[in-house]
Amino acid sequence: MPPSANLITKIKVQLKLSIARLRMVQQRDEALSKTQRRSMAQLLEAEKIDSARIRVENIIRSDITTELYEILELYCELLLARAGLLDAPTCDPGLEEAVKSIIYAAPKTEIKELQQVRALLAEKFGKEFALAAMENSDGKVSEKVLKKLSVTPPREELVTGYLEEIARAYGVAWPKRPKDLGAPPEYIDDDDDSPSGGLAQKVLEAEIPADSKVAQEREDLSRATPPRGLGPDNPLHITPSSPSSENPRPKVTLNSMELKPSQKMVDAGLAKKKEEKKGSSDGVPDLNELAARFAALKR
Repeated sequence: MPPSANLITKIKVQLKLSIARLRMVQQRDEALSKTQRRSMAQLLEAEKIDSARIRVENIIRSDITTELYEILELYCELLLARAGLLDAPTCDPGLEEAVKSIIYAAPKTEIKELQQVRALLAEKFGKEFALAAMENSDGKVSEKVLKKLSVTPPREELVTGYLEEIARAYGVAWPKRPKDLGAPPEYIDDDDDSPSGGLAQKVLEAEIPADSKVAQEREDLSRATPPRGLGPDNPLHITPSSPSSENPRPKVTLNSMELKPSQKMVDAGLAKKKEEKKGSSDGVPDLNELAARFAALKR
């Protein structure tokens, strides 16, 4: 086997080991970050704000390192997928950013497998290529990798944002804000002297929609007063049913006309009168019957 083929095989093996190691470290850092966030929430709840602001920078740095590992993992997967291009004597332009980013970032990480990949790549492409990558003289190293590896302290806005997010996630009331009671109610001048009117009535009228008020007024009016159809202009006029000094004979009139009973009503009245007469004749004897009784007594 030629030496270059043996070197490419070693690079592929170390790339696979680096990917597995990067994933394992990311999972470890995520679990540690959860514990640290819970501690930050306890500090905020105890109102130890200064201590929380200093310690939260460790969480921010851990998140930045995790993002760096994700980028390096993607670069390793790219080199592994395009391993055939590594056989060329010079670095392919499509792999130059990934190769130089790994060579630049590997010494600044704790991943030993990634450092082995760096050494093999430097052996493959030469010492000058590796020095150019470490110094980033040609600007081929990824801007994201350079930014993640910078040691500048986080901005104050980022620190406050982290603390607010941690407090919201763990249900801590921070920062403490005064309770918003809303705007004061608008004053309404009460010029109505009636006890039923006044401020309360105006407020209710302002809150009730116009359509609801109209419907409510109509309903109240129909309950309080009789229908407007009953009045002097109505053709149907009903007088009291019992006789009085003002109306000795009550009658129902329609347009000043007397309502006469129908033939059925007349026949029913006559039949009732005959029955009454018959009942009275049964109770009181007539003259012929009395004369027959006296003649019987004389005998």
